[in-house]
Amino acid sequence: MTETVISIKTEKTPNPNTLKYNFNRVILPNGSAEFLNAEAAATKSPLASRVFEIEGVERVFVGTDFIAISKKDDIEWSEINGYLAPKLEEFFESGDSAVASDGQEKFELNLDDMTDEEKQTVEEIQKIIEDKVKPAVAQDGGDIVLAGYKNKVVYVKMLGACSGCPSAGATLKDGVENMLKYFLADKVDKVVEVQE
Repeated sequence: MTETVISIKTEKTPNPNTLKYNFNRVILPNGSAEFLNAEAAATKSPLASRVFEIEGVERVFVGTDFIAISKKDDIEWSEINGYLAPKLEEFFESGDSAVASDGQEKFELNLDDMTDEEKQTVEEIQKIIEDKVKPAVAQDGGDIVLAGYKNKVVYVKMLGACSGCPSAGATLKDGVENMLKYFLADKVDKVVEVQE
């Protein structure tokens, strides 16, 4: 039996309090999951639960082949990174899933009150976000999901490194909003981030 070596590459994100840890394997085949504390991770993510055992960890985001860890302001990365490798080794040796099936992010838009035209616009917005925005946001250790659409306003939720990032506003305005306005000029006026 051949044992696969797991490599981990650490990468900075635009958020100074978040680092992205890339793996050479898929850990979450579909979707993403974000955990804001140890209690939330305890029954939903064996991986995030282990990471939260490290003092100073504030948030854990699990993507397809990476995790993004956010730390508290008063903690140095060296204090976290020194304990992280054994936690990751423990996780990979366990054979556990990174996230339980009921621990993944599920955002469902309520389309009931929308006209057929609005539903079509939501599909177009979703396709642009999936094809053009998500890949770029994932490179920075985050995710973006469509949370709503009403009166030409697109509502999105930022996850992972993007949540609380100093440049998230610029990403939304200069990136997402401009792109949606370009492709759907008569259907989108602005993009707004929704909080928890």
